[in-house]
Amino acid sequence: MLADLELTSLDELYASIPIALRRSEALNLPEDRSEIDVIEEFAHYGASNSAVRSSLISFAGGGVYDHDLSAAARHLGTQAAFVTAYTPYQPEVAQGVLQALFEFQTMIARLFGLPIANASLYDGAASLVEAVNMAVGYTKQHRVIVSKGVHPNYREALATFGAGTKIDVATLELGTDDTTIVPEARPDGPVAAVIIGYPNYFGAIEDLHEFRALATSLGALLIVVADPIALGLLASPGTLGADIVVAEGQSLGIPLSFGGPLLGLFAAKQDYVRLMPGRLVGETRDLDDRRAFVTTLRTREQDIRREKATSNVCTNQTLMAIQAAIHLSWLGKAGFAKLARRNYDGAHYLAARLGEIGLASRTTRFVREFTVPVPMSATELVHRMLAHGYLAGVVPPETDDRIVMAVTEARSKAEIDRFVDTLGKELQ
Repeated sequence: MLADLELTSLDELYASIPIALRRSEALNLPEDRSEIDVIEEFAHYGASNSAVRSSLISFAGGGVYDHDLSAAARHLGTQAAFVTAYTPYQPEVAQGVLQALFEFQTMIARLFGLPIANASLYDGAASLVEAVNMAVGYTKQHRVIVSKGVHPNYREALATFGAGTKIDVATLELGTDDTTIVPEARPDGPVAAVIIGYPNYFGAIEDLHEFRALATSLGALLIVVADPIALGLLASPGTLGADIVVAEGQSLGIPLSFGGPLLGLFAAKQDYVRLMPGRLVGETRDLDDRRAFVTTLRTREQDIRREKATSNVCTNQTLMAIQAAIHLSWLGKAGFAKLARRNYDGAHYLAARLGEIGLASRTTRFVREFTVPVPMSATELVHRMLAHGYLAGVVPPETDDRIVMAVTEARSKAEIDRFVDTLGKELQ
């Protein structure tokens, strides 16, 4: 590089940088090491992690679940054409990826009961933040009301976003059965959105009719944070009045990982299509009148007409979205409902077995996740169960007297029985 620039030293290269701005002391870096030494050290770090499927039986959820993934879906999702695909700015060379995303959007729209879905966002929390951003842009109001039953990480992300954009975030409290209490007194002033979980973080199934009425009375949009698997049994949020539905899509065929990648799902009514965040794939006809696919309504994004944009998100989780589409296609409509039913049956069997050892669920109506009060420190109990090879569940923030437990199709009856027997012994 120095030769090409006709320079003789690094000092010449950096000559334009004032002496006062240059670092005088050497960087405190370790000695250089060989590749094999580095690999060996990181292998040692990796060995300290417990692999869920190989050593821990998971009853934890809270947005990320231990689901089965078929060999077919795993194989198809890792095809080089998908793994190496880049942003499809040139539709003439990206028809395969564009069609896959179009099919993904169609599936999510049908699942949520709304006419249009985007090509995904980063994760569930990002989807909620973008939904609020869209509601604020549509209503021109800067106050939202969110249930405490919405995932605490999502609410934290929303609070951070609201602090920077001057959005006032108010909360709705929960009742004894973990469902959200509909306020008798209406808030003063206009509201952009009412946000509710379905089912919520604690597993409780909310009555969306009540919150549709609340949102209507406030002139607000109804944003629903859904569980995609639960929608295999429950009525879709769109049919119950939701304006925007968001969700975490990890349970749609995305393996457990150490923190990601995840998949943000987002769908809305047609009225809000020009304010929708992220990428949107549409169907059209090419010059030979053949069916073709393109990214559409690009003026919504930050790279075009930035001064009018309601979002600065102009990308998506393409590989994860395609994996979800493959998984949903493999299951089919009937298979997806059976999957949800197996989750439901397993969770209710676990709840019944827990009742036999004196642990009654707080959550009266649930699909695959429910909250269990425990007579000792929940954090300590979870750690004790780790020693027996179980992830017993998730302890909600700011509490230490309850555990949120989840059951997926990956759990067998024998595993549930052994888990309850072990838990009972720890409580004696």
